[in-house]
Amino acid sequence: MSDASKLLIRQLGLQDYDPVWRAMQTFTQSRNDSTTDEIWLLQHSPVYTLGLNGKRKHLLIENEIPVMNIDRGGQITYHGPGQLVIYTLIKLDRKKISVRDLVQKMEQAIIDLLAEFSIEAARKNNAPGVYVNGEKIAALGLRIKKNCSYHGLSLNIDMDLAPFTAINPCGYEGMPVTQLHDLLQTIPDINQVSDRLLKQLCHHLLYTDLQYDTELPPPDRG
Repeated sequence: MSDASKLLIRQLGLQDYDPVWRAMQTFTQSRNDSTTDEIWLLQHSPVYTLGLNGKRKHLLIENEIPVMNIDRGGQITYHGPGQLVIYTLIKLDRKKISVRDLVQKMEQAIIDLLAEFSIEAARKNNAPGVYVNGEKIAALGLRIKKNCSYHGLSLNIDMDLAPFTAINPCGYEGMPVTQLHDLLQTIPDINQVSDRLLKQLCHHLLYTDLQYDTELPPPDRG
């Protein structure tokens, strides 16, 4: 079994949703006890994603943005340029954490990141994610297979928020959303925010031995 402190970080830039989703599935299905955990950092081309038990009724207005039915938990959300997406491909038993532990650590990493910008953020009971003054700034959604997680989190940084008005974000009617750009006097640099959130995640998840890549994993192996 590989060292629980090891992590491969893939910095993938702007990506269409489907190939990344398929790569996550393949990686998780093919990984074994010696496969190093990975975190993928990227942005997506505009897309709505609807979770396993998601209800199409939460798409309020049909528009040109595609809707994909996927295999994470949760309802509908939106991804687009200017939003940081982080996928956490983690073997939970090796890290000795539960799914709830992972969610809490991810949320806390975001809360601690926002505190670096003097922004007070919080969780909400029964509504996974991170909120600032009651407005959602980060969403979480996971799938667990073979005791390994995939999917992850999205953090709104400097994006067009208009597509959120066509949905009930995460299934909550009238849920307001916000982004880092609207909470700061200066426009945030998404790469700097990405680096800082990655540092927080590594701190909370106890990763210290880091390697980096800029490509999706090969399709035939984890």
